[in-house]
Amino acid sequence: MTTSCFDRDDETFIVLINHEEQYSIWPHWKAVPGGWRAVDGVKGDKKTVTEYVEKTWTDMRPASLRSWMDQQAAAGAPVAAVE
Repeated sequence: MTTSCFDRDDETFIVLINHEEQYSIWPHWKAVPGGWRAVDGVKGDKKTVTEYVEKTWTDMRPASLRSWMDQQAAAGAPVAAVE
């Protein structure tokens, strides 16, 4: 049985971000998937990169939703609470 590279303690990861400002961790040796880019200067073991993501990605809403909600609020339209 093989172990996923995401489960290995000795793996080195990078942090990725997409156009919606959503984050992911990724093995440093794998090609970055389309639609994602590496965050400069963030590389390390799983604990290190996960802590970076948890500290940085504090609003899980996609960027397009945040923008739409901001536009609605600026226009005075009622916006339903996100729970």
